[in-house]
Amino acid sequence: MNGFTNSLIDLITQTSTNLPPDVRAAMGLALETEAPGTQSAQALGIIASNIDMAVQDEGPICQDTGMPTFVVHTPVGVNQIQLKKAIREAVAEATRRGKLRPNSVDSLTGKNSGDNLGVETPVIHFEQWEEDEIEVKLILKGGGCENKNIQYSLPSELEHLGRADRNLEGVRKCILHAVWQAQGQGCAPGAVGVCIGSDRAHGYALAKGQLFRTLDDVNPDPELAKLEAEVMDEANRIGVGAMGFGGKVSLIGCKVMAANRLPASFFVSVAYDCWAFRRLGVRLDASSGAITRWLYRDPNRAVERMASTEGFPLTGREVKLTAPLSEDVVRSLRVGDVVLISGEVFTGRDAVHAHLMKNPPPVDLRGAVLYHCGPVMLKEGDEWVVKAAGPTTSSREEPYQATVIERYGVRAVIGKGGMGAKTLAALQESGAVYLNGIGGAAQFYARTVEKVLGVHLMEFGIPEAMWHLRVKDFAAIVTMDAHGNSLHAGIERETGEKLAELQQI
Repeated sequence: MNGFTNSLIDLITQTSTNLPPDVRAAMGLALETEAPGTQSAQALGIIASNIDMAVQDEGPICQDTGMPTFVVHTPVGVNQIQLKKAIREAVAEATRRGKLRPNSVDSLTGKNSGDNLGVETPVIHFEQWEEDEIEVKLILKGGGCENKNIQYSLPSELEHLGRADRNLEGVRKCILHAVWQAQGQGCAPGAVGVCIGSDRAHGYALAKGQLFRTLDDVNPDPELAKLEAEVMDEANRIGVGAMGFGGKVSLIGCKVMAANRLPASFFVSVAYDCWAFRRLGVRLDASSGAITRWLYRDPNRAVERMASTEGFPLTGREVKLTAPLSEDVVRSLRVGDVVLISGEVFTGRDAVHAHLMKNPPPVDLRGAVLYHCGPVMLKEGDEWVVKAAGPTTSSREEPYQATVIERYGVRAVIGKGGMGAKTLAALQESGAVYLNGIGGAAQFYARTVEKVLGVHLMEFGIPEAMWHLRVKDFAAIVTMDAHGNSLHAGIERETGEKLAELQQI
């Protein structure tokens, strides 16, 4: 099965590091559409640079490579047991090479397997067909956007939109609500796969399956094609914008299907995907395992650059910060300031925050910058090297963050998507600030890391450990300051009002 395994490693590598042409085209249009000089335009510029960097370095576009999900079609007679073994071997090897982040965690013990293998991981769906070749499609959908999946049971009352009934108008309201509720936590601009009907479990699977359609296709059902077009237009008038900063582009794709349902149930299942829409496929020779054709991309066509300039274009108005930070410096910052951080930074995600509620930190966090990040790390000789290091969704740390700031003297928190009222109050009381990085920009931020200075709490696994990094010119935007201001709360309120206006259409 070596031929199959090697071909699958190629598939995983390309899916993780090289966005397909239809997604690139959609993101290129987003860049052209957004108003220059806005925060959303800045975010899209960093995203474009990151896409280019990932191809150049063959590194993960986003550090969160999600739960690898394979859809496999095999000819009658192909040994699916052996093919599953080859997929698992390929996933483990791609993880070892740093193309996938080790994401498989035992739900009972919390232990990370370290190789992305475990009970029901990776996810593999097999189907037989009457063709001679094997087809393998792969989607890598990160946890941030996976957490913004949502399912509605109609009829239902929706915030800002009123009652959604059991008809296409009700479905339209659900999809618009799904885009609105994702805000910046889902790394907008995003795409949605939607299933109308089915049952709860299969509806979600069918919705995710819609993400295997290309963004530029047209639904063969005229009613659903009309719905998709309407949602694309209206969702981009809500004003969520890139990373939830406000703007003209919130959605790059809407794909809808309808499945039969039970008389008592009317589910609308929405699979939300981020701008880092990683989905590719291959056809394999059933005997040798060699790749006979790529799906979604032409490997002979040169990959076009996304960004007009590499890196982050400076305006001269950026605020340069050197960590550790003083209270006076932090209190001088205001929402909307763009900062460039140099100095020492510590990563800390879910496991670290939970640990700090009961245990003292392994390092001195007074004046520290705490980065919500689960990086992809490789050990080269005696040194650790950062292979990908973008921000994770911060809202998961809301139950802990205020206590961590107040108890240990943290001055700045970096993440994406913003945080809630409890954290905002702690920022104001303690003199701290929330900095929004650009979600998914894992290569862009990896290049700001000059050196890995150490690692603590490694028992939590690579993504959840506390990494001690030295960075230079790490770019972020102040979105919650020490004066009680929150860009996220403002954008959520404004977009909610625009969503309500669509109810009248």
